[in-house]
Amino acid sequence: MQVWRWDGFFDSLLNTYLLEGALISVGLTAGSLVFGLAIGILLALLRLSENRWLSGFAAFYCWFFRGTPLLVQLLIIYTGLPLIGLRFDVWEAALIGISLNEGAYLSEIVRAGIMSVPKGQREAALALGLRRPQVFRLVTWPQAFRVMIPPLGNSVNGLLKTTSIASVISVDELLRRTQLLIQERFLVLELFTVAALYYLLMTTLWSLVQMRLEARYGRGYGTEATERR
Repeated sequence: MQVWRWDGFFDSLLNTYLLEGALISVGLTAGSLVFGLAIGILLALLRLSENRWLSGFAAFYCWFFRGTPLLVQLLIIYTGLPLIGLRFDVWEAALIGISLNEGAYLSEIVRAGIMSVPKGQREAALALGLRRPQVFRLVTWPQAFRVMIPPLGNSVNGLLKTTSIASVISVDELLRRTQLLIQERFLVLELFTVAALYYLLMTTLWSLVQMRLEARYGRGYGTEATERR
């Protein structure tokens, strides 16, 4: 019995069906990141609020979504909610579930970034006559975002791989398409290796983007600034 077929591996390496699946995974990642980051920023602001009810709600949200598996959350949204009249197709369920889950994790990153900005800078900006939204936009957020880039980049890296869980509810992304091709061609090891290489390529490309972002927003804070002094 032949364990590995090189011809099957190379034929699958540039398979259009799998390439489209990889693009779908990237799209699901991007959509989940946008909505997850919006949820994360809102939760972080609520956690930092002096209102105990708002802060408590945000804390409960993070506790629940970080404490339960994403797979269970997706199954509840896709197969459980229709029992009470809330129906979503596989794409909607995947986007909602991953975004809600990711928002809980991103909120802690955002909160840590905001708390890293010295309180005195915000007070000084208020003393100069800036309104609180202006202080957040012009003073707090730019500095917080610089601190957030490394952990945020790591979350995006993980999110690219997390989208594979959506295959459980039949989302037509990379892993799902790999499984369908395996049923057709019986190239189990070869096709899973190709899928792994695709994920490795996507995370590597994102790592390069992250390095550029860190270099851009870290100007004036690193060793170069120290050497100029």
